[in-house]
Amino acid sequence: MKRIVIVLWLFLFSGACLAAGEHMHHGDAMGDQRVSLGLSPEMKQHQLSNMRAHLEAIHSIIGLIAKKEFSKASEVAYSKLGLTEEMKQMCDMFSNEDFKKLGMAFHKSGDVLGEVLLKKNATQSLHALSNTMGYCVECHAAFRQ
Repeated sequence: MKRIVIVLWLFLFSGACLAAGEHMHHGDAMGDQRVSLGLSPEMKQHQLSNMRAHLEAIHSIIGLIAKKEFSKASEVAYSKLGLTEEMKQMCDMFSNEDFKKLGMAFHKSGDVLGEVLLKKNATQSLHALSNTMGYCVECHAAFRQ
């Protein structure tokens, strides 16, 4: 029994090491095929902060849907993910037109999510949330800081 545990542990450990090495290889600038936005260090940090805030908002919305607090979830969607004036200005600051369009589509989908949440239907809300998160996936697949 001890041998099986040791062999299994070695197998899992070596697999984790290989995965970590492969991840490091793909994460370097030479292996990363995404388009760089060429941001200044200050703008990069600001953008990363915004994306973390978006992630926190999505986390909050999921929790509120689970608690059936759809009105609160809608408020979060509109205020944190929606196309507010601040977000319009932010998107307009980027020179990459594809990134700008994707950002605007993301924020517009946040407004749609806010509308859908007001219907108090968990299934429809999750579909709308999936659509919004699809823009996150698409953007992170295409662009890098």
